Amino acid sequence: MKLGDVWFSAVAEAEESDHMIIVSGRTEIEPFIQSGKFKERVEITWKYEADSKGMPDEDTGKLMEAAQTALKRAMEKDKLAIFTGIYTGDGERTWIFYTRNIPAFGRTLNEALAPFETLPLTIYTEKDPEWNEYREMCELQGQEGEDDDCDDNEI
Repeated sequence: MKLGDVWFSAVAEAEESDHMIIVSGRTEIEPFIQSGKFKERVEITWKYEADSKGMPDEDTGKLMEAAQTALKRAMEKDKLAIFTGIYTGDGERTWIFYTRNIPAFGRTLNEALAPFETLPLTIYTEKDPEWNEYREMCELQGQEGEDDDCDDNEI
């Protein structure tokens, strides 16, 4: 299975404020969904000091991008996990991965982020063999009135 790198962007509204949330979702990952191998969802959340619009400052944003690149490269190197989504706004960024193995994911995460100083991350895992979070994220794209680039899957 070849993993592409095609993404869409959409805007959502934060539940508790009037801040917008920028959503980026990966498309063209149907073979990975259908494989049935990636049953665990991992959400990595970074809370930050938000500006008046709920976004991170420039330095924090650059550090987040560097950490994101390191995580994506490490997790997808041997297809341990598929990076599927990013939510940024209202004082936090959340990265979404679907993985085959939580303990291996944790070890790889620690190795990937070892060059960084300790980052303010929280990690949540949940069994999600139906890829429910991914499907909900794809629905956000449809609300934007754009073509639906998310896989039209029967999960």
